[in-house]
Amino acid sequence: MIRLLMTLLMLTSVGAFASNKEDGSHVQPDNYYPRVKIITSMGDIVVELDRRRAPITVNNFLRYVDKQAFNGTIFHRVMPGFVVQGGGYTTDFKEKSKFPAIFNESGNGLKNELHTIAMARQNDPHTANRQFFFNVNDNSSLDPGREWGYAVFGMIVEGSDVVDAMSEVETEYSIKLNAPNVPVEPITIEKVELLPPF
Repeated sequence: MIRLLMTLLMLTSVGAFASNKEDGSHVQPDNYYPRVKIITSMGDIVVELDRRRAPITVNNFLRYVDKQAFNGTIFHRVMPGFVVQGGGYTTDFKEKSKFPAIFNESGNGLKNELHTIAMARQNDPHTANRQFFFNVNDNSSLDPGREWGYAVFGMIVEGSDVVDAMSEVETEYSIKLNAPNVPVEPITIEKVELLPPF
């Protein structure tokens, strides 16, 4: 009887573990440096993600890619010499659904340097979910110190000129979004696709 109970318990545990595999870790699980192509209305950007240094953040990003959840979103915050941020809103400024917030991996050794990709968040350090940004400068103020920083999880390997061009577009205050620094002409993420491993 005890053996039967132990077997049932093990099967239940394995089933629970298997059902939790939609966290992004199932996407190219043996690839520590997956690459994605972000196809935008201004051109293509290829980003190499660093799963070795930022496994939680990369897996989280990949599950949005896997669900095609970035497709049709916009870069809604553009600050020249600072950041280009997006991934959270549709072209009519409706907020997209999101997975639960993730642990902040800003202490992973990766810095908010020019042409890196990092997670956006609220003031609380562990509130990142789907919005990300590209650094268009060396932004050491976003690195951890006495306070939590912003988790870097990869870098641009192709299309840095596209992101630089994005950082220079005309912006305005958006009444719909109730925020400044919104591009006058929307910059759309048409599609994000996972590239095959090397």
